[in-house]
Amino acid sequence: MVYGPCAGVTADGGCEVDAALPCPFVDAPTVRWGGPDPTATPPARAASSRPGAPGAASAPGAAGAADGAAAATAAGPTSATGPVSPTSAIRTARAVGGAAAAGAARATGAVGASGAAVWSATRPFVLADLPTAPLDRTALLHSADLLADGVDAVLIGDHPGARVQFPPSYRALLLRDRGVAVWAGLNCRDRNRVALEGELAALADAGAAAVHCVTGDHTAIGHRPDAAPVFDLDATRLAAAARAAGLLVSVAESPSAPPVARRPARLAEKVRAGAQVCIVNHAGGRSPVAEFVAAGPEIPYVACVPVVLGPAQARLLAAFPGLVLPPGFLAGILDAPDPAVAGIDAAVRLARELLDVPGVRGVDLGAVPVTGEEAATCRALATVGRALRE
Repeated sequence: MVYGPCAGVTADGGCEVDAALPCPFVDAPTVRWGGPDPTATPPARAASSRPGAPGAASAPGAAGAADGAAAATAAGPTSATGPVSPTSAIRTARAVGGAAAAGAARATGAVGASGAAVWSATRPFVLADLPTAPLDRTALLHSADLLADGVDAVLIGDHPGARVQFPPSYRALLLRDRGVAVWAGLNCRDRNRVALEGELAALADAGAAAVHCVTGDHTAIGHRPDAAPVFDLDATRLAAAARAAGLLVSVAESPSAPPVARRPARLAEKVRAGAQVCIVNHAGGRSPVAEFVAAGPEIPYVACVPVVLGPAQARLLAAFPGLVLPPGFLAGILDAPDPAVAGIDAAVRLARELLDVPGVRGVDLGAVPVTGEEAATCRALATVGRALRE
C-alpha cells in the first residue's frame, strides 16, 4: 500500500490483522497523489459494446479502457513521505471535486429496472447490498428481482464469509441483462494490477453503472486465510485506473477511523486521483457524517445505513473492523418485540437523518445476511428503499 491508511485501523491506531501492530500511516503525512489529473481530458463513460446496451455507440472500447487504466496504475505518489497540508489538499480537491461532481451527474446514465436514472436530481439515490448465496446464478438473479423495485442500484461487493465469488464483471453482465443497475465493488486483495485492469475493461464493456474501488480486507480476515494477499495496488491507484477506463468511480472513507482529523485530506487525494463519489462508512450517526462531509471535497456523498433484522445479523455486523453505530441503535432493535420490523424502521429513520446532511445525495443500505435468509434480507432492504424513494 502506498496511499494509506485503509479503513481497518483500530481505535488506538493498530492494524485490523494484529491490533498490536501500529498502522504506519496513522502518524505519517498524508501521501499526495502523484499521477495524472483525471479532469484534464475527461474520458467518456464506458458503456457496453454489446448491441442494445445504453451508450454503446460512444463506448471507448475495452482495449482503450485497458490502456488508460494501465497508464493510471503506473503512476506513483509525488512523495511517499513528503507532507501535504490538509487545508491545501482539500482546496485542490474541491476544485477537482467540482468537476468530479459534474462528471458524476453526467456519467450516471445507466438505467435500473424501473427505467429511472440511477442518479436522480429530485429524490435521494438508494444503493443497496445484494445479499445472495455465492457462486449461484439462480440465487443472484432471484435476489436482484426482489430488490429491483426498491433501489436505484445494487452494490456487488466482497463478503468476509464467502471470499470466492463470481467475478464482478460476470455478475454485472448477468444483472445488467436482468435490468438492474450495478455498482460493482472491486478490491486489490485478490488481483494484481494486470488482472484489475482486465476486470475494469470488462466492467466497462458490461455496462456497469459504477465501480467502487477499495483496498480490501486482508486475507487473514475472512474464511480464506490460506490465500496469499496481493495488494499490488490500493484504493487510490485503483480509482485512477477505473476513471481512466471510463467508469464512474466511487471510493470509501471511514470518518471514525484514525487518523480522524486527516480522513478528509485522504479522501481529497482519492478525488485528485479520479474518485467522483464517496461512500461514507458507518461513522456513528448524523453529526460525525456531517462534520466529515463539511470538511471534505465537494463531491456527492452516499452514507452507509445498516439494516439489522435480528441478533445473528447484529453479531456479524459487529465483527466488521472500524464500524461505529449511533448510540443505542442495536439495542433499540434487539430489545423490540419484533426485531425485524424495528430494524427496518430504525434504518429508515437513520437514512432520513443522513439524507438531511448537506452534500449527502444518497444512502447505501447494508445488511450482512445469515445463510439461508438472503431472500428475507433482500425484501427488508427493498422495503427500506421504497420508503425512502416515496
